[in-house]
Amino acid sequence: MSFKHIQTELKEGVAYLTLNRAPLNWLNIEMMEEINAYFESLMKEKALKLLVIQALGKAFSVGAEVADHIGDLGPKMIKAFHGMFRRMDGLKVPSLAVVNGAALGGGCELALYCDLVIATEKAKFGQPEIQVGVLPPIAALILPRIIGRKKAMEMILCGDTIGAQEALNLGLVNKLVPEASLGQEVEAYVGKLSKLSGIVLKLTKEAALAGLDDDFDKGLRNIEQIYLDKLMKTHDATEGLMSFLEKRKPAWKNE
Repeated sequence: MSFKHIQTELKEGVAYLTLNRAPLNWLNIEMMEEINAYFESLMKEKALKLLVIQALGKAFSVGAEVADHIGDLGPKMIKAFHGMFRRMDGLKVPSLAVVNGAALGGGCELALYCDLVIATEKAKFGQPEIQVGVLPPIAALILPRIIGRKKAMEMILCGDTIGAQEALNLGLVNKLVPEASLGQEVEAYVGKLSKLSGIVLKLTKEAALAGLDDDFDKGLRNIEQIYLDKLMKTHDATEGLMSFLEKRKPAWKNE
């Protein structure tokens, strides 16, 4: 299977997805649809044990393409974007994000939705959507569960970016490693998991999520309704996105 914006590999039960829309890996609709197609192809892989998401370029991903939020593209973008997370859930296997550089907006959500995260000192994380008049749906759903309500609200409401060490301290990152040894560290982590039983890994993940009693799809449907039916019908959402594209300060009307 050949793609324009991603590279893929399936080796010994480990599926590798490499974001390859250099230099910043903006997630446009076409790229997200490629990711969804790859995830769909993995559904029939009974021997699948682990999904690894990594990136080429100087950033992991700086988020969903801003222009794809606007007008009629908005619902299509949300469908493709949320489709990635729904399909990750459908795969049921543990997932590992490898972050070397910026993971912002939708890129941050993609990394942090993974069960495990390895990062280098160059990594940084943030949800800056609020600054352009929109909200981060996946972060709104998962961040309070990962780091607690107070810090999650600060990240989502202020839109600040945090460094790799703070992300480690907050529990957003499992392991912080030197950039020079990143490949070796990832290989060791993958090796640790790939030698285990695939079905036991799947059931263990299922049990851990069941213990949280999360209804991911119900929560995401509620957030989608707020995003599409309320947020995207406001003046300020359009103004924030357009001001970003036009490289000017937004003129908020609070309506």
